[in-house]
Amino acid sequence: MVNQLELNDYKQAIAESYDRRSQTYDDSEWHVQICHRLIEYSQVSSGQTVLDIGTGTGHLAIAAAQIVGDRSQVIGIDISTGMLEQAQSKVDALKLSNVEFLLADAETLDYPNDYFDRILCANAFPWIENKEATLRLWHRFLKSGGRIGIHTPADTAYVGAVVLQKVLAKYGISLEASNRIGSVEQCQNLFTNAGFEAVEIKTEQHGSYTNLDKAKATWEGVVVHPSSTSLKISGNALLQLSSAQLVQLKAEFEAELEALQTEQGIWDDLTTLYILGCKL
Repeated sequence: MVNQLELNDYKQAIAESYDRRSQTYDDSEWHVQICHRLIEYSQVSSGQTVLDIGTGTGHLAIAAAQIVGDRSQVIGIDISTGMLEQAQSKVDALKLSNVEFLLADAETLDYPNDYFDRILCANAFPWIENKEATLRLWHRFLKSGGRIGIHTPADTAYVGAVVLQKVLAKYGISLEASNRIGSVEQCQNLFTNAGFEAVEIKTEQHGSYTNLDKAKATWEGVVVHPSSTSLKISGNALLQLSSAQLVQLKAEFEAELEALQTEQGIWDDLTTLYILGCKL
């Protein structure tokens, strides 16, 4: 496994963020559920060669390897060394011989044409910078009849982000949510334009109640410590606001959240999209 990777500032920040999360990433059953659902929807089966992009701690790669069998191959790539170390330790413990983990940038991969039966990406695709060009690259790696499966949160996911985006828009400020890729229609167009056919998007409704303070903490992450979150305010828009305007903006954000408060808390939508396509 390569020990170093040349990344731009944006990707380096992502890699470092996941390095920090690597020790506790497996505490979330949510990530496991997403990976198994993506495998199910993508119809992974015995004898297939699988590329797992953004493998993280290897949830999807390991599950796929146990399905495809010893004579097949699963390759998991990631830009986080910390995540890959966790993944490799699990593979070693399970004594799986058909899984390989590589430190690699998903946007600069170099594999032969028509190499993989399945290309899957759980939790990571929204971080890709040039999405259509990267999908075209992955399309080339797929065999004829091969399938791609991508997971992404819906635009409605994460109540703090949705409300802050709404309030900022009143001030002419755009909040870019890097960890999602658009509406169902935008996703459909993106994959079709990249050359995939029979594109299908499955939507699953998830979510839970969160407390008011946790929802309000989105402000801290986006405005006060912007490097700690995937939500980015375009340009230097906040610098154009006066102190009084900033105070007013925060008050409006908190008031919007308070209006959503119920006895159970605030509903935090986690609607999930699974985008599936074929190379025919």
